[in-house]
Amino acid sequence: MQERQKDRARYFRELAHTSEKYFIPYISPFMKIEAGMNVLEIGCGDGGNLLPFARLDCNVTGVDLSEGKIENARKFFAEAGAPGRFIASDIFKIKELESSFDLVICHDVLEHIGDKARFLSDLQKYVRPSGLVFMAFPAWQMPFGGHQQICRSKFLSHLPFFHLLPRSLYRAVLKAGGEEPFRIEELLEIKDTRLPIELFERLLAASRFESLDRTLYFINPHYEVKFGLRPRRLARFISAIPYLRDFFTTSAFYILKLK
Repeated sequence: MQERQKDRARYFRELAHTSEKYFIPYISPFMKIEAGMNVLEIGCGDGGNLLPFARLDCNVTGVDLSEGKIENARKFFAEAGAPGRFIASDIFKIKELESSFDLVICHDVLEHIGDKARFLSDLQKYVRPSGLVFMAFPAWQMPFGGHQQICRSKFLSHLPFFHLLPRSLYRAVLKAGGEEPFRIEELLEIKDTRLPIELFERLLAASRFESLDRTLYFINPHYEVKFGLRPRRLARFISAIPYLRDFFTTSAFYILKLK
């Protein structure tokens, strides 16, 4: 497992850095980020993405299924002296939050969801009519689209593309690499719920959302703080080629609004 996956405080700080430097500037041409606006992150994890919004005096709410990550978020926000509301729950069971948010963030979440069409359908309930959604995910076929960086094995956590192996062979490699059964099942679940760009855009076309912008990154903006790599957008001619672009897109950014 890569070290940042163990050090949650470091991971929190890194996400906050990327959110402030890249997410907010990406969203800002479509929506002014200002004091008093309501921001929700679904699958907020430890809450790092929300910290820069809280520091701009937005009302931030983070929801995640993991009680441990929500506890971390509350702790890290308290240490940063920032206000925030964090809830350990399935967001779609919290009816009182419906129609409440100017901005909804779904960062590296949709690729973990089995019923993606239902997720997009339910998501609309939480966005105000004039609100926006910032959606970001790694294309499944990109080098680490299988989230193999969470492997305990240092070798496997740095091995690109092996998540594209047939399921049985992928399982065998994980087992041979010494991965624990729960980790193998987690990685296989990600394989089952994978999200190519083409699948997302088909789902989007059938939903009540439309895209205001799509930006595909060859070098994910988050790689700057992780690896010291300067973010780079995918070349236009590759971005225009369905399926091929998935192998080169380390992160796909979208701004969505209700039709």
